[in-house]
Amino acid sequence: MKARNFRYIRPKSLAEACQILANADGEAVALAGGQSLLAGLNMRLSSPRLLVDIADLKELREQSHANGTVRLGALTRHAELLSSELVRKHLPLLSKAAPHIGHVAIRNRGTLGGSLAYADPAAELPACAVALDATLVLASSRGERKIRAEDFFKGLFETDLRPGELIAAVEFPAVQPGIVTGFAELSRRHGDFALAGLAVVAAVQGGRLEEARLVYIGCADRPKVARAVSKAVAALRPPLAEFKAIEQAVMQDLSPEDIPGLRGDTRVRMATVLTRRVLNGMLESVAA
Repeated sequence: MKARNFRYIRPKSLAEACQILANADGEAVALAGGQSLLAGLNMRLSSPRLLVDIADLKELREQSHANGTVRLGALTRHAELLSSELVRKHLPLLSKAAPHIGHVAIRNRGTLGGSLAYADPAAELPACAVALDATLVLASSRGERKIRAEDFFKGLFETDLRPGELIAAVEFPAVQPGIVTGFAELSRRHGDFALAGLAVVAAVQGGRLEEARLVYIGCADRPKVARAVSKAVAALRPPLAEFKAIEQAVMQDLSPEDIPGLRGDTRVRMATVLTRRVLNGMLESVAA
């Protein structure tokens, strides 16, 4: 199957791109890495009349660290999350998640902004953005608008991105002393989308968790903080021998539907196993 006919344009600046999107009456789509969009076009799951290629816009590649905030341009490649010293030092959760994103070819082309805009609940970066309490910077011909990642994702492949807007950058609170992160996922093969996964950001004091944000991957219609589990893990010390309360909290937060080849309750069980594995690993690393 091939994509429907469309027009293609490559703007020279972010301002020009925003103006083109504003004039398109919702019939245009921004093209960055294209790892998800092009597949959707070929399967005719998406049929925009105009593709606006933003892949060369320098304004969307800038990276900075100031006043406790790391700002990554929307065109930050997945591969850069692995190689960047800035990310490794101040956003270790992204460094831990990046190796699980597809394969090398996908990581070389796929972008941070593209992953967040696509909003696949089985993708790694949307969950990490919510766990880190990131803020998305959305650009349009009307100017910039900021929104918390937790409020940006509205449902299955649904976001708060309005017509004429595109993701310009993402602002992350830099990890401070006493904050630890953890990430793990289960997939049929390395590089496949996760059957279940977990991103965690937590404060640790005296060898125990004081505060945590747990966000599951592939177990809900969108990435969101698992409130019951986050509350249940407070004040825990390693090893997690008594896990009943956390198991009950996982079942309270998650109710994934059955999909071909995988039952929903199996994914809940996977999520429970990952919770124990990730939390024990985080606590043991602090104790060491």
